[in-house]
Amino acid sequence: MIYRFLLLVMLITVGFPRPLKAEVTTDGTILIITSYNPETRSISDNLSAFMDEYKLRGGKRLITIESMNCKNLSEAHLWKERMASILEKYERTAAPSLIILLGQEAWASFISQNSEIAKKTPAMCGMVSANTVVLPEDSVDLVKWSPDSKDIFKDFPDYNIVSGYVYQYNVDKNIELMRRFYPNMKKVAFISDNTYGGLSMQAFVKKEMKKYPELELMLLDGRTSSFLEVSERIRHLSNDVCVLVGTWRIDCTENYVMGNTTYMLRDANPTLPVFTIASVGLGHWALGGYTPVYHKVGKEIAGATYNFLDGETGSETGVVPVPGNYVFDVKRMHQFGLDSINLPKGAELINKTPGFYEQYKYWVIGVVAAFMFLIACFLIAVYYIVRINHLKDNLEKSGEELLVAKEKAEEANRLKTAFLANMSHEIRTPLNAIVGFSNVLVGDDATSEEKAQYCDIIQKNSDLLLHLINDILDLSRIESGTMEFMFAEHNLPLLLKTVHDSQRLNMPPGVELVLRMPESDKKYLTTDNVRLQQVVNNLINNAAKFTSSGFITFGYEDDEVPGYTRIFVEDTGVGISEEGIRHIFERFYKVDNFTQGAGLGLSICQTIIERLNGTISVTSEVGKGTRFTVRLPNYCE
Repeated sequence: MIYRFLLLVMLITVGFPRPLKAEVTTDGTILIITSYNPETRSISDNLSAFMDEYKLRGGKRLITIESMNCKNLSEAHLWKERMASILEKYERTAAPSLIILLGQEAWASFISQNSEIAKKTPAMCGMVSANTVVLPEDSVDLVKWSPDSKDIFKDFPDYNIVSGYVYQYNVDKNIELMRRFYPNMKKVAFISDNTYGGLSMQAFVKKEMKKYPELELMLLDGRTSSFLEVSERIRHLSNDVCVLVGTWRIDCTENYVMGNTTYMLRDANPTLPVFTIASVGLGHWALGGYTPVYHKVGKEIAGATYNFLDGETGSETGVVPVPGNYVFDVKRMHQFGLDSINLPKGAELINKTPGFYEQYKYWVIGVVAAFMFLIACFLIAVYYIVRINHLKDNLEKSGEELLVAKEKAEEANRLKTAFLANMSHEIRTPLNAIVGFSNVLVGDDATSEEKAQYCDIIQKNSDLLLHLINDILDLSRIESGTMEFMFAEHNLPLLLKTVHDSQRLNMPPGVELVLRMPESDKKYLTTDNVRLQQVVNNLINNAAKFTSSGFITFGYEDDEVPGYTRIFVEDTGVGISEEGIRHIFERFYKVDNFTQGAGLGLSICQTIIERLNGTISVTSEVGKGTRFTVRLPNYCE
């Protein structure tokens, strides 16, 4: 398990001395461009922190969010095109007052643009390294590409960078650590993966290592080597080599290799001294290293945004480096017999003898989450019981009202019973896993590796319970009318391609996800893209549950009525009976009680589509498949 620093540290203010290059308008929007899907945890956390802080400070400007949905490095030639398409859309209408770039890929794509809107519009960045590389031309072979490392503080004078919060990696301090522990070191093996972050870090390390001509640099590059090949090379490294770990998430096979693979790399050569420059490997493999103190920067960016756009005179914060710190694994140092070495002052120590909560933290969190969910289910049950009793009191008023109220009460009772029965089943399975493996953890029979596996199982089942809670929370927002919608013009083909890219790898074996659209990719809808993606993803996930082979096809087509568009999701699954179709959008209704879920997804989808001024319908034939059709206006506000 990789430990993260939990305490936020005060940022060191270091800014650009150059003045602003563009006037700040008072009515322009704030455009946020993210490298990944807004629902990605790191992006979502920073966006939430930004929104909360900007609103708290009194900011009133319209905020628009665009996602590039970047994945591995092999598609880097598409990033510039995606960024150009986003900027072109806003250049056609009204240029934003400020562009905020979250993530390495979005930043690299932005500084690779040569357009006026990119160079003149004030820009901020976050979740970005101070050392980066500019994306190459499309003809360049990314596997063989060896770019020069660029410095955000020095190398981009043509861009109007007014502020940002960047990570600074320090090769010098890590080389100093290696020599403190291993003075006879002659070679440094640097590990990087098949991502933009890995490549930019590799370029920076190559540049910095020129300061040490007496040390040979060996590159274990995930662009050209698979996990197994890197593992084999590590196995045969000599005793005069120290390893420096950069990033390790995707190898040349384009498969995600994070997690347990770092344990396998460790086991390939258990006596190999390993250090880390970006916290990868801490807690189980690396002895230590000098790394940035990673934390959410959304709040700081919101403060800088408000000061720059909404302050009385406007101000420029400048690019601020996120400070770093030394961190060491006490357990690994003991294993290597390095306890007596004096560590740098202020170093953070991990893997000290943990207390009960630290040792079983995820077990405790899982149990607490489970009990909270049970309490929520109990309160919902009480709500329906009170509602039934209230209806019964009103039944005595008149015969006609009695009949109507009686039917409503019976329906409410049915929903309550179905909900409690469903929740009992949905909760019991993950909760049994949490409690069972927690009991095993408390015992002394299991090995450390087995305990790690048990903790992983507990975490996955806790996540499942959290997903159920999120459905209940969405239902609560719908009931209270607090579900928020943000309307803007969006490219529908790009939106659906984003969904296809994120979903195609999640299909069951034997099922192919097919995207079908008209040849033109210029279809724009004024809608809430996050909520619309939520609906499409839910319909695809629902289809995947009931399709064992064949196809799941989705896309859009023009409606017979001008000004409307139809979005569809159809499958070759088991189909739905006529009785099921009549109840399919009811809350807590499930076609198959053995399928996991609370029966809320389609009801929430219907509510979202109605808020978008659209309709949703379903047709199905048992044994042949099902088609859901969403009909939306091209403009909604």
